[in-house]
Amino acid sequence: MTPSPTLYTVREIADTLRIHPRTAYRLVQEGKIRGIKVGSQWRVPESSLLEYIESGLQAAPKKGKDDKKGSEQLKLPI
Repeated sequence: MTPSPTLYTVREIADTLRIHPRTAYRLVQEGKIRGIKVGSQWRVPESSLLEYIESGLQAAPKKGKDDKKGSEQLKLPI
């Protein structure tokens, strides 16, 4: 017998991601986080939550000597 996957409620997803429950609900409804509808409530497999988190991970941008972004000054007319 295979073990049951861990399923989270939308509120648990919100708590984990530290976002508002409505935002978590919207992410599930839009399919950005895959979920399973059980009756009128959504359940999210742990694997779906991990996929969503991993998809948002980005490497920090490398800054070199030639990178002038952010160092430009705004010139205002006097």
